Amino acid sequence: MAFENNQEQTQPMTEDARKNATVDAIQQLGQTNVPTNESNIFCMTIIGQVEGHLVLPPQNKTTKYEHIIPQLVAAEQNPKIEGVLIILNTVGGDVEAGLAIAEMIATLSKPTVTLVLGGGHSIGVPIAVSANYSIIAETATMTIHPIRLNGLVIGVPQTFEYLDKMQERVIRFVTRHSRVEEDKFKELMFKTGELTRDIGTTVIGSDAVRYGLIDALGGVGEAIQKLNEMIEERRRAQGGMVQ
Repeated sequence: MAFENNQEQTQPMTEDARKNATVDAIQQLGQTNVPTNESNIFCMTIIGQVEGHLVLPPQNKTTKYEHIIPQLVAAEQNPKIEGVLIILNTVGGDVEAGLAIAEMIATLSKPTVTLVLGGGHSIGVPIAVSANYSIIAETATMTIHPIRLNGLVIGVPQTFEYLDKMQERVIRFVTRHSRVEEDKFKELMFKTGELTRDIGTTVIGSDAVRYGLIDALGGVGEAIQKLNEMIEERRRAQGGMVQ
């Protein structure tokens, strides 16, 4: 009887079970599992609002950082995945969650490309520049503004010191992972008169490239082409090391 039970457990997954697993993954994570046979590129989407430690209302379209992080770890560990494509259309969100995602992308050993479609606003800016190469659509925009605090704010000097330190973390990350000058980035961040309700600047695709924030203009085709080139370079480098 034990042998028969083992046989039943090792039977391949049926087509219905496979479809149900895919549907569950879409419902829970917003996308299917990391591809193994279909492609050597893992495509990750960061859309809506980046959700941090607080759960946002159900009507908000969100990207949950606790879902993104294990997917990036899986892509890093999977030998069949040779490159990661990150597509952004986000309004921003939680600063620490966004920086955590950005640091994860920046520290992947495999080639990475980010593509900004629609918008890469607020904390989406560090995520957009975290990859080895960044591309932005011509019609896409990026809003650069100072960090804002939500909820209860205690009006003591320590609160403002903490806010200033967090802002410096964002500035250092962006300037370290892009070609934009620190003075220029701060100028865009603290510019007044352009945004209706805030201090900051909205940068369109071509200007983001001109400032050195993003590497190039393009779309999905250019992003995949660039990622494939980087994958080939990595293969050649690894082949040389083996020899």
